[in-house]
Parts: sequence; structure tokens; C-alpha cells
Amino acid sequence: MPAPTRKAPPPLRVDTLRVVVAGTALWAVALVVLLVLGDRVDRLWTWTCVAGIGLALIGIGIMRWQGQLPVRSGARRVPDERSE
Repeated sequence: MPAPTRKAPPPLRVDTLRVVVAGTALWAVALVVLLVLGDRVDRLWTWTCVAGIGLALIGIGIMRWQGQLPVRSGARRVPDERSE
């Protein structure tokens, strides 16, 4: 296999929280549309939207737990021993 002729580009920096929130908003819009349509659509689609919103909220919780989200400026911070 020949060696690559160019270096790989650096990875893109993506605001994952913004992407997840945008996707969740789309699920919420779809849910509202389905609720307005009422009995004219299968309830499976309604539950699919609910599951999409629920999984996104779980995903945001996991991202926060893993420390992938930026620290909020209003949050109280415990002083670190190394910073003193």
C-alpha cells in the first residue's frame, strides 16, 4: 500500500450541544405537527418523536457527565488545590 502523499486535515471543531439541540427541536416540531394531525396518523410516529426527544435529553446528560460541555459561567466552581 503506498504511503499517503498529503497529511490528513485536522479534525473539525463542532459544537455538539448545538447540533443535538437543533435535532431535538426538529423532533419537537414533528411531534407538534403529529399531535395537530391527531387520529389521521399512526401513533407509532408520535412515539418515535417522543423517543427522539428523550434520547437527545439522555445524550445531553451523558455529554455533561463526560465533561464534553463547556462550563457555564454562572456555575459555582470549587477551588482546585493545584491553582493556589
